[in-house]
Amino acid sequence: MNESINTNNLKKFKTENFNWKLVQDEMKNKLGLDVYESWLKKITFIDEFNNYLLLSVPTRFIRDWITSRYLDQILQIIRVYKKDIFRIEFKIIEQELNTTKKNDRTNETLSRSENISFIKDSYLQYNRIDPNKRFDNFITGSSNKLAYEASLKVSENISHYNPLYVYGGVGMGKTHLLNSIGHQLLKNNKVMFISAERFMYQFVKSIKSNDMVKFKEYFRNTDILLIDDIQFISGKEAMQEEFFHTFNALLDKGSQIIVSADRAPNKLSRIQERIKSRFSGGLVVDIQKPDHELRKKIVKKRTEELNSLYIDQLQVSKEIQDFISNEITGSIRELVGAINRVVSFSRIYNKVPNLAEIKVVLKDLLNLSENKVTIDLIQTIVCKFFKISKNEMLSSRRSRYLVRPRQTAIYLAKILTSKSLPEIGREFSNRDHTTIIHSVKTIEKIKEKDLEMLDNVNKLKNQILYNTKENEI
Repeated sequence: MNESINTNNLKKFKTENFNWKLVQDEMKNKLGLDVYESWLKKITFIDEFNNYLLLSVPTRFIRDWITSRYLDQILQIIRVYKKDIFRIEFKIIEQELNTTKKNDRTNETLSRSENISFIKDSYLQYNRIDPNKRFDNFITGSSNKLAYEASLKVSENISHYNPLYVYGGVGMGKTHLLNSIGHQLLKNNKVMFISAERFMYQFVKSIKSNDMVKFKEYFRNTDILLIDDIQFISGKEAMQEEFFHTFNALLDKGSQIIVSADRAPNKLSRIQERIKSRFSGGLVVDIQKPDHELRKKIVKKRTEELNSLYIDQLQVSKEIQDFISNEITGSIRELVGAINRVVSFSRIYNKVPNLAEIKVVLKDLLNLSENKVTIDLIQTIVCKFFKISKNEMLSSRRSRYLVRPRQTAIYLAKILTSKSLPEIGREFSNRDHTTIIHSVKTIEKIKEKDLEMLDNVNKLKNQILYNTKENEI
């Protein structure tokens, strides 16, 4: 006869042999001390039932964070010590205590927990330094070298540059640098890393809960304050007032302040002049758009990182890597996103995509457009490069010094525009599509054998796309 099962009549196993401390130690080793201290330390063992453990956490936020990121790993660790455990259930202690008054001791515990400021939990919830964003995996180039070196100096000697103000467009690596500084200084300093948006949220919440004293104490009692995206305090006068006094208090006690924003201090709108003046009084460094060399480094590095995750590696060709480096010119984030897409495509279809497939996969990221790259522009630049006139290129003459430039222009029109073969033919004095195909295939073959031709094509491509001047006559 099957007996109905619920949490009240479950047959409990004896737990004398189950040592939660061993599980905690293993979580530290497997998942890292930072993760454990920030999240997993809050887990408390309650009881063991048939095939599952009942654990507690203090807030719903922590429960959701743990279950979405670490649940499988925690279960694996538990099963090392208890093989018959197949699932974990979490209870929110505060909720249970509010609904069940067990005894005076429990009520006393509840009273204490209710009196704990939200500020204390906020450190765990929002002071998350990403251990994957470090100095050793930050790729440098001429566009970000100064910002990198300044950040490194601060991490080696706090108050060396104070404040340090890092600015640049979205996805350029500002947050990576702030995480790198925080990760480096966390070992020996009290570090506070928070976004300006979250700072504003905590400020408003402290006012509503009449907890401003603890708010001030919390943010002013730190060795290192890192604030990301400071532009979000724009127009918030009350919060700017509090931030200004916090800023001054930290400087007075010798704490290091690092700030990031999307623009230079003097370009910040609706922010008090005295705050902008404080920012300008430190070291101000910018991160510019990645140049071609930096983009190549990032593409190569990210491709290698992704491939290292798989045994059956699918190599992305140098041609495709070069294409991505040339075409994705916006932010580093877009560049990394493009590589992720290409590798994902390769894994899903078990093949390395060709250039045509890449253009489809990355169509929303590509910097090219029919409005920007026209066949007329291609013809003009190719003619200048080979020192011939456009009339000569478009003529029916078949002299060698004309044929090769004409074929090169046709090839570039095919790969840099979305025009069909007949459309390209019409732009080259109504040549038929078979001539266009022959020209494209000819250049492709020559590129494979002739390094000079390959170099010329790449130079022309860069000149057409990025308006470079090195080969213009």
